Order: sequence, then structure tokens, then C-alpha cells
Amino acid sequence: MAMGFFTKLPKGALTIVKEIARHVLRRPVVGIVVAGRTDDGRWLLIRRADTGTWALPGGTVEWGETLAETFPRELDEEAGVTSCTLERVTGVFSRPERDPRFHAITVVVRCRVEPPTKPPKNPLEILEARLFTDAELPDLTTMGMAEMLACAKDGAPVHFE
Repeated sequence: MAMGFFTKLPKGALTIVKEIARHVLRRPVVGIVVAGRTDDGRWLLIRRADTGTWALPGGTVEWGETLAETFPRELDEEAGVTSCTLERVTGVFSRPERDPRFHAITVVVRCRVEPPTKPPKNPLEILEARLFTDAELPDLTTMGMAEMLACAKDGAPVHFE
């Protein structure tokens, strides 16, 4: 039935609908990545279910949500962390080719986190959350994660692109 509706629209109206959809759907997605560190200096990472790779936790801002509300929600959902304190914004990443799924504008924040107290909420998305010392950090080359973590380390300049 829906297809029949679109075929009955005048050609000009369909062009306008396509143009509106192009502008609405081709916008960068805004998200946040958390470089979380415990009091004893370990970094919080999650292992993604889709690629099996390790990454910093984070995700997209939901409708009606602020960035300040997004990062603790994502830490809870992805890593089982229920206590965190924002330290600072360490970078903004916006290269369109960084994420192969979509063009994302990602704000990286450094937080003080408590160790995870529960498993990730969606095991189809996140397999596990773990803490790593600097010496134990796994490969983080996927989607610019190593660069994001580097900008969150002590003494690093704020990254902006």
C-alpha cells in the first residue's frame, strides 16, 4: 500500500520528498566516547560483539538527551559502570571516513570511573568490559580508538578536527 502511495504522487512532490530525506538522513550522528580510568590507573575498555575488537565505551546521543546525560548512560549500558565523574573533554573527532558505518562526530571525554559492577546490558552489542593497565592495552586501531585514547592521556593536547 505504501508503494502505491508514492507512485501516485506528482513527480515534483516525489522530488521534494527525496530532497528532504537526503538532508534529514545525511547528517552526521553525534556521539560520545569515554576514556574511563580508575583510581589505580587502569583504562576501561569494552569488546564489541560485531567485530570482536576492543574499544572505548560510548555511543550516540538519544533524542532529548544532553552529552552530559549520554556518557553515564553509555557507561552503564556498555560496561556496567554505575559511578563516574567527568574530568574533561579531550577531543572532538569528525573525519567522515573514521567510522565505516556512518559519518559520526564524536566527543571524547575523560572520566574517573569505578570498576564495572555488572555485565553489559546488551550481549549482542558488547561481549565484555575489562580494565587494562597501560602495559596491557590491546590493539585499538579500529575506528580511531588509539588516537582517542591518546588524546585522553595526561599531558596530551585537546584534539579537534
